[in-house]
Amino acid sequence: MTKKRTDRIRKPVVQTTKNLLQTAKPVLEFFAGIGLMRMGLERQGWSVVYANDLDPDKHEIYGHNFPDADDHFELEDIHKLKAANLPDAVLATASFPCNDLSLAGARAGLGGKQSSAFWGFIQVLEGMGNRRPKIVLLENVVGFLNSNGGQDFKSALIALNQLGYAVDSIIIDAERFVPQSRKRLFVVGSLANDGVECPLVFNSEHRPKAMADFIMSHKGIMWKIRNLPALPNRSMEFESILEDLPHDAEQWWSEERALYLLNQMSPKHLASAEKLIGRRKWSYGTVFRRVRNGKSMGELRLDGIAGCLRTPRGGSGRQILFKAGFSKYFVRLLTPRECARLMGADDFKVEVPLNQALFGFGDAVCVPVIQWIAANYLDPLLDELK
Repeated sequence: MTKKRTDRIRKPVVQTTKNLLQTAKPVLEFFAGIGLMRMGLERQGWSVVYANDLDPDKHEIYGHNFPDADDHFELEDIHKLKAANLPDAVLATASFPCNDLSLAGARAGLGGKQSSAFWGFIQVLEGMGNRRPKIVLLENVVGFLNSNGGQDFKSALIALNQLGYAVDSIIIDAERFVPQSRKRLFVVGSLANDGVECPLVFNSEHRPKAMADFIMSHKGIMWKIRNLPALPNRSMEFESILEDLPHDAEQWWSEERALYLLNQMSPKHLASAEKLIGRRKWSYGTVFRRVRNGKSMGELRLDGIAGCLRTPRGGSGRQILFKAGFSKYFVRLLTPRECARLMGADDFKVEVPLNQALFGFGDAVCVPVIQWIAANYLDPLLDELK
């Protein structure tokens, strides 16, 4: 696929359970984005048999990486999907829009224009009737947990309960796998026959206090809590994901633009930057521009991990690399290849303009996190449900 696809592709052909007997662990991938959910699941032997998203720019990137996309990708609003046209599968994933749930958004919740797409997903599952997948996996920002005082999260879980799914939820920071701070909330639902479980949940690395408190205070929800192994400790550092670009490469900002960023820093952050500049070695940090007291400020991060990749709406989400040492400093945006590495998708093909790539990665999932969930949660759960 070499040109942008803006048309609606043909509808995927419905596959019956018999057709899928040769397909290992088939998946329906909703809100597919650029395909990193698929990449993480495939690393653990799952197979996407249907994908859906509304965004043609993300669909284009997806097609660059998965040449079979035209066989199973439906570019359409989830509210317009026909459940009867969907193939059978054992897992349905939904990384629905976070715009109305995040702290950076207006917190309109599941009733907001973007995040209300969740109800389209519920509608699809309901329409599948007795063909609905045994397992569902939701992914969203941690703000989902307390959106509208926790009512949005409660409503979502009850909606899954009403379709027969017992639920569990965990929070994982991608920082345990890659040098990027990226906390995400996951919900796993599984078709249950054993009624309501009254769990006893304690604060843990998978379910921090806010999550444990929510579970314990909502015992009327049909829960199915799973014990999980310890998360890994990250073995890679931020510097290892950087491309080695010569200082005269076009990606580096001009001296004037770099100085302007330096002058946007508070005295505290500026002192940290000047300390790096004075070292007899190269050091690296990242910068986000944030509005503080009505003024745009550059905030320098030096803890060895990048900030959370975000979509560059309004320009504030574009993460900046700060390289300093030997009485010099250089500034540029993170490249698409570096963003791919921060998402654990080292070999991902990026053949689109910078902003299109940044939007794609900003809305995506971290690949090794999904692989870990597949190996330590979905695989054992599926074995139990067979």
